[in-house]
Amino acid sequence: MVPFDELNKQNHEVSELCKVLGALIVDRSMCDTSIVCELFNRFSEKVKAHMELEDKTLYARLLTHKDKEVNAVAVRSLNGAKEIKRIFSKYTNTWCRKGLDIYNHEKFVQETQDMFRLVLERIQSEVEELYPLVRALECEQMAASA
Repeated sequence: MVPFDELNKQNHEVSELCKVLGALIVDRSMCDTSIVCELFNRFSEKVKAHMELEDKTLYARLLTHKDKEVNAVAVRSLNGAKEIKRIFSKYTNTWCRKGLDIYNHEKFVQETQDMFRLVLERIQSEVEELYPLVRALECEQMAASA
């Protein structure tokens, strides 16, 4: 069984952190606080943990399914996850090496907002497309084994 409760909880926590951090970073002086730095670290850890949990619990079943449409959703979702990981890694290497390293506040805010938008779009895609598909497959599997 896929741990949807945990995946949804993680999505909720990541979404909240995007909203809170998005509001805080607009004020340059807030970016230098240890609390904002701690929140960014928490955000980074939660995004990584969420992607790891998805990798462990979702994709194997989808990629090996006989239905080509199911495979296509899995491939599209995996490709999206890889792209987010790449962008996220670049972002953290640029801005979060030793705490927040903000050398250009305007650029930092823009890149952070872009990254948050990407993460939130991914969450929406998971909730609206990926999770319902996995749930439907689980129901099919239960019905077939009953």
